[in-house]
Amino acid sequence: MSDQDSDDRTQVITGGALPVSTRMPVSGPPAATEAGVLPAGSRVAEFEITGLVGQGGFGAVYEAWDHTLERVVAIKEYLPVSLSTRQADGTVVPLSERHRETFDLGMRSFINEARLLAQFDHPSLLKVYRFWQEGGTTYMVMPFYRGDTLRQALAAIPAGVDEGWLLRIMDGVTQALAVMHAANCYHRDIAPDNIILLEHSGRPVVLDFGAARRVITDKTQAITVILKPGYAPIEQYAEMPDMSQGAWTDVYALAAVMHVAVCGRAPPPSVARLLSDSYVPLAGNELLRQHYSVGTLSAIDAGLGVRPEARPQSMAALRDALGLGLEGAQTGAPACAPSSGVHRSPPAPPAPKAPPAASAGKGKVIAAVAALALVTTAAVGWWLQGRTPEAGPATMGRVTPPDDPIAQAPVPPVTPPPPAPVAAKTAAESLAAIGAGATTGFDVVATPKNAEVTIKKDRLAFDVKSNRDGYVYVYLLSSGGEMFMLFPNLLDKYNKITAGRTVSLPRASWPMDAGGPAGTDEFAVVVSERERDFSASGMQNDGVFPQFPLPVLAALEATRGSGPSPLVGRPVCPGSNPCNDVYGVGYFKIVEK
Repeated sequence: MSDQDSDDRTQVITGGALPVSTRMPVSGPPAATEAGVLPAGSRVAEFEITGLVGQGGFGAVYEAWDHTLERVVAIKEYLPVSLSTRQADGTVVPLSERHRETFDLGMRSFINEARLLAQFDHPSLLKVYRFWQEGGTTYMVMPFYRGDTLRQALAAIPAGVDEGWLLRIMDGVTQALAVMHAANCYHRDIAPDNIILLEHSGRPVVLDFGAARRVITDKTQAITVILKPGYAPIEQYAEMPDMSQGAWTDVYALAAVMHVAVCGRAPPPSVARLLSDSYVPLAGNELLRQHYSVGTLSAIDAGLGVRPEARPQSMAALRDALGLGLEGAQTGAPACAPSSGVHRSPPAPPAPKAPPAASAGKGKVIAAVAALALVTTAAVGWWLQGRTPEAGPATMGRVTPPDDPIAQAPVPPVTPPPPAPVAAKTAAESLAAIGAGATTGFDVVATPKNAEVTIKKDRLAFDVKSNRDGYVYVYLLSSGGEMFMLFPNLLDKYNKITAGRTVSLPRASWPMDAGGPAGTDEFAVVVSERERDFSASGMQNDGVFPQFPLPVLAALEATRGSGPSPLVGRPVCPGSNPCNDVYGVGYFKIVEK
């Protein structure tokens, strides 16, 4: 998202609701806009759209006026841009029959999310007033929250956060999550962007339940979740029989949020820590201990245990470790599902209890934003010519400048545990391993236009041909040693190929200049009978081209055993039925000089 987009959105929200007398009456269906969103003045039920708050890949959030109760509200609309379009009469329809099943599945998930949120009533949980279906899509109405996300608030406190201020925020968040957990519901996407601090009061509200799922008898719904590597625990990366998800999953993510608040950076990705744990405990940092109690630092360290059983097993246990006590940690909640019967790993020994915080918070929430974390916004943050990725989640939310002694403080040497006894695969070996699962007789031929190109002069281009219909996925191991999903990408999602026909890539919308460094670019082209799901591959969607971080890829390779390559993902099967994984693969190289 560009800075200009952010500025525009803030202006819309700070302007507040227009007086009723200034609004023009609306008659007839709303006209579709270029982005497919509803224009200001549109009417849905008793609500009038007054502005667009934000739009992402799966929906849009609007500011609206409730004519019945005469109040400003936020309305979230199910509007997946890659699956649907808005017609001239205002209705939302799938792009084609091929997209209908996926569109309907997403809408059912949206409705389930609304029903889930409508059950809860806690001051630090997002509230849904009502939801309904209209015009081929679904809407939910929520309070119009004004305030900063926690990430924005942290960035506004360059000297580092006050412990008392942080613990007051964690008090509200842990209570809210405990209400969810008591109903066997887990958030699974806690991050600084998903917590808003309300204007004036500073009260935290947990947002963005797009990843929330109901857990019944140790089973979860198989819906793709885009993981945030700095905050997602190991059990979210892959289905492992000895690592089920539960309250401890949110404990890890919340501890990662506190890690960012305390030292300005996210912890190392959990999946990479399986091979060699580079995490340095905060409780051993002498300079941090001058600003925070040992109990608080130890609680963060405990919450970031790599394996589920190494962490506090509930929000009540985490609150106890933080010195917040058990009050409000298990308040009543409507039943989201029957008691799950999920197997819980043995709890870790309790962390040392921190003394109650007494100091007052320093930061004040100034800017006004509303429910922005409800929309998954794709960031176009990759320079196409040089192929240099933007900073990932581990560098976002920094609260201390580079010269701050806390962020730069040396820490006592800590002996890491020995690495797992596995042979690490190189990125090239991971790329080659895709071919091991290819289907015999499924032939894919990928040919470069020029096998050698000149840096800063030529462009990279290639042709793909298959003997079967399918979906094309192109992987690039760049000459700079980075692994990308080159196609499909943010700018070009249509990846269908017809048997016997040649597809030339890149297309005009995303040309690729030879940007160096000098070396060999290695490509793998997969043509799959079915569309593929990469939710368990560790893929990061931070730019035009999704990236596979190599430490994460190496850790997944080390734990997959005889299973398929993590790069190739898995086929999207109809309904919940299993299906055969049918695909072909072709390889080629381009040398940059």
